[in-house]
Amino acid sequence: MPPCLPALTGISPAALATWLQEAGHPAFRASQILDWIWKKKVGSFDAMTNLPAALRANLAENFRLNPLAHTHTQGAADTTRKFLFRLHDGRYVESVLIPANPALYGESSDRHTLCVSSQVGCAYGCKFCASGLAGFARNLDASEIAGQVLAAERLSGDRVDNLVFMGMGEPLANLDNLLAAIALITGPATLHLGARHLTVSTAGLVPQIRRLAEHPQQLRLAISLHGASDEVRDKIMPINRKWPLAVLLDALDHWITLKKQKLTLEYILIAGINDTQQQAALLAGHARRLRAKVNLIPYNTVDGLEWQRPTETHCRAFLQTLERAGVTATLRFEKGHDIDAACGQLRLKQETAEGLVSAAL
Repeated sequence: MPPCLPALTGISPAALATWLQEAGHPAFRASQILDWIWKKKVGSFDAMTNLPAALRANLAENFRLNPLAHTHTQGAADTTRKFLFRLHDGRYVESVLIPANPALYGESSDRHTLCVSSQVGCAYGCKFCASGLAGFARNLDASEIAGQVLAAERLSGDRVDNLVFMGMGEPLANLDNLLAAIALITGPATLHLGARHLTVSTAGLVPQIRRLAEHPQQLRLAISLHGASDEVRDKIMPINRKWPLAVLLDALDHWITLKKQKLTLEYILIAGINDTQQQAALLAGHARRLRAKVNLIPYNTVDGLEWQRPTETHCRAFLQTLERAGVTATLRFEKGHDIDAACGQLRLKQETAEGLVSAAL
């Protein structure tokens, strides 16, 4: 495969200004180009009508404008939309646009959260997750991460108000590209979304949690905990064998000393695995220690995996145990359940159909 031109959605304002200077174009063109890309969200260089034709031709010779090609949208009854994107090397990633919860924002709210992928596949092998079923292919670069936001806004016509990096992949395993993308997403000359509206989710990569804690922006952090003891977490999250709960909790203690934003503990409830009252009591203890809120999510069925979601009554009993212990907790039944909204399912079906991954998975 021939080398691929870099995408403009991955170029920082400073790097673009440097390129313009070296190519013999005036520096003020940088702000015009950035405005076309990030504010007007144009789909071609020809649409940048206030740029000289020679500059547009020069840009087209040196850059791609779109790092992602939209191939499919799945819509759910609750207006959740899943977008499938093809990358330059033929692999696929997904993003999920989720409407606001009326209980939090009111029936008339038009807030939208975008769940963004950071890798093609995942190497961490959580036993309940579709993202890792076909293994890990590669990291996404900054243009491919930030480009999902632009593409989702262009396709939907909606402004993305919140981003969660908990789509396909482990964001902290791709930390350098993630931080480069965040700089573009939050930059005043680019997308300009406030850092407090960005949540990074991790299965528990301890060194990277400590490094991200030192990052100056007030990003939010969500921990995919899914087990309140090492015995349970070891069964479903192989990463726990490398960084067990005691080590993870120590890193999170460090995080909360440096960040103002409240931690979130994500906990997928899986019938007969992690949904006992004993696990609820242990989870409450961890949440109190970290002054964290807990987000309970009944398991979203994945083709090819044996896990089942508990009954709604069982889930609510688990929630009540947390609340009685003084923990702030929510029970969120997955949006988009009718469109295979669990991260990685649509991509897995597409890549299996094209023979990019084994049909046996």
